[in-house]
Amino acid sequence: MSQHFTITELAREFDVTPRAIRFYEDQGLLAPKREGSGGLRRVYSSRDRTRLKLTLRGKRLGFTLSEIRRLLDLYDSPTDTVPQLRAFLATIAQHREVLERQLDDLNATLGDLARYEAQCRAMLAENGAAEAVRA
Repeated sequence: MSQHFTITELAREFDVTPRAIRFYEDQGLLAPKREGSGGLRRVYSSRDRTRLKLTLRGKRLGFTLSEIRRLLDLYDSPTDTVPQLRAFLATIAQHREVLERQLDDLNATLGDLARYEAQCRAMLAENGAAEAVRA
């Protein structure tokens, strides 16, 4: 028997707001069934719970929602797993390249900041020594 979850249960379990879950639904990442009068009550399946878990993990890793959607759709696809794995590896490789460029930029910026800091400290030391002589 498959398990069902309310939006409140999922929000509490994953420490996200119901609004975030509704946003992921609007983006096509989740597809809960609708129950109650007018279909206002959302009922999430185990599949939706897993997709939410993977979506949140993907966001923490820096994947875009479109990348996450593509990966989730590949995962759900009944086709051969080899193309799915290749697509997943290609997405990871692209993401790694972006992160490595960002890391290079951060390291360059940190080096610049360290040089500016050293220059400022040297100027303060010179200034402090000059002021001590005047006093």
